[in-house]
Amino acid sequence: MAKSDIEIVVEDPTAPAEDSPAVASLRSADIATMLVLMGFAALMAYDNWHTGIAWASDGPEPGYFPFYLSVILFLAAAFGVVEKLVARGNGGAFVTRDQLRRVLMVFLPTLAFCIATQWLGLYVASFLLISGFMVFIGKLSVWKSLLTAFIFSAAAFWLFEIKFDVIMPKGPLEALLGY
Repeated sequence: MAKSDIEIVVEDPTAPAEDSPAVASLRSADIATMLVLMGFAALMAYDNWHTGIAWASDGPEPGYFPFYLSVILFLAAAFGVVEKLVARGNGGAFVTRDQLRRVLMVFLPTLAFCIATQWLGLYVASFLLISGFMVFIGKLSVWKSLLTAFIFSAAAFWLFEIKFDVIMPKGPLEALLGY
């Protein structure tokens, strides 16, 4: 066997099961995406129509070009919806239950981070996000997770607040420290 024929296989013990049931089909995801695009295109067309889509004496009005781009986007998405509705089959699974669970394990804490940043500030929220990910998803020890999160948050604070003087969202801890 030549060296180039060697294949290394690494198994992921936390990988989603192959027999996990589908939550959404590829067809339904495609249709939903195209409907969202159609809504966005309709909103943009309406807004640019109010801005002005005519040809003035000095050239096109500000909404002329964006209006017609939004019409093209709307028509392309509508064509896609019709094509998916006429097609047979569902196109397979878009996402399975196990895959969706794994995505939500990252998405929900990240969403909570974005919301917490408004009240706790960027550095405390980052500390909580990093330590939480390391403990609950990475299965690392609590002391290592807390230390890593503290070092990262402190380094970010030093870099942005002290060295570069960048305005970042601050919370009660930063106010207590005088920043």
